[in-house]
Amino acid sequence: MHPPFELSTAATDRIVLRRGRLHGFETVDATRTALVVVDMQNVFCAPGAPVEVPTSREIVPHINRLARATRDSGGLVVWVQMTMKRREEWALVLDNMLSKETGDRVLAEIKPGSTGHTLWPQMQPSPEDIYIFKNRFSAFLPSSSDIAEQLRRRGIDTVIITGTLTNVCCESSGRDAAMMDFKTIMVSDANAALTDEAHLMTLTTFIQTFGDVRSTDEMIGMLHAGRSRQAMRA
Repeated sequence: MHPPFELSTAATDRIVLRRGRLHGFETVDATRTALVVVDMQNVFCAPGAPVEVPTSREIVPHINRLARATRDSGGLVVWVQMTMKRREEWALVLDNMLSKETGDRVLAEIKPGSTGHTLWPQMQPSPEDIYIFKNRFSAFLPSSSDIAEQLRRRGIDTVIITGTLTNVCCESSGRDAAMMDFKTIMVSDANAALTDEAHLMTLTTFIQTFGDVRSTDEMIGMLHAGRSRQAMRA
């Protein structure tokens, strides 16, 4: 597991000076919130997989807890899967950012129907959840998927980002979600990267400029508080 996320005193001071407080979002409307689970698939989670992220297996209990809390609070759970049917869909990366051997393995394992494309078996989806296929690092890039449209149709205005890799698909999705005016929160102990440094640097950048960062326990507390506020108004 990555170490707990702690901001330096200098970073905290900068945020408070600009924002007047540390956290951008101190409450959430649970019924307008979506938990977005990014790329928790065999191709990233399985031992020996072509793009294995070992820490991804350690965050599974946190994501499953968040999924239960989100559903119980009236929110939506979204499972995002990296998906490519043909090399031509993203030849730029497959042919240039990866070796031919690795590119061939990755492509084979992110095709729909492949073992690698399937959710990691320890994940706990529910029938009311939705699934999104994306073909770029960011799910919220308009040409990558229709996640933004689907969320807006359901009245969602807040997204909670979890999954892997913290500094690639999760960060890219989180930044684009924020740029599309979704309140965006990354969960510090429910995202996984290849190194602690990459993970912590991403979270530090994100909370300073793009959105917020919370722990699993904090996020569940915010969801339950949001549910309680809804019940009191009913």
